[in-house]
Amino acid sequence: MNVIGLCGASGSGKTTLGEGLIRAFKAQGCRVSVIKHTHKPFDIDRPGKDSHRHRAAGAFEVLVANPHRIALMREFEVEAHLSVHQLVAELSDLGTLGVEHWVIVEGFKHADLPKVEVWRAAHGAPAMYPDDPFVIAVARPTADSVPHPTGLPLLDLDDPASVADFLRSDPQRYGYRAPEHR
Repeated sequence: MNVIGLCGASGSGKTTLGEGLIRAFKAQGCRVSVIKHTHKPFDIDRPGKDSHRHRAAGAFEVLVANPHRIALMREFEVEAHLSVHQLVAELSDLGTLGVEHWVIVEGFKHADLPKVEVWRAAHGAPAMYPDDPFVIAVARPTADSVPHPTGLPLLDLDDPASVADFLRSDPQRYGYRAPEHR
């Protein structure tokens, strides 16, 4: 399993790049999973549905399945801040099936895994790459120059297929090893 993070300021284009990477990896025969962190409350369930009723009744986990998908919902009784590594461990390692599997991690900007920083001059947000040793490249609109000199690869934010090609050119770099195996 290969893992790559997307980091950057809110509204910089991380989700749009992630969507493009999913399409590009899929077009190249890869499987793709996504781990998305959000600070906002969310719910994937709807009142009135059986799964919502089970959660409301106090179930810790509810797994809903049909022939096309499964969805696992887990309710924490107290606030829990899982690490990106705990969340990666929740995923199936499809690479064992002989299919190249990529995990795109969005929103864990301080994670200790390789990351592509999404940067736009228009946002005026400070760049992360000068201080984050895990940033391995910067994706930005080609018209934007980066705010600090760098030897990192500069990728075209508007060409996700070329970003996917860059990542796939050195897959060993992104092969996931849990922290205890590093």
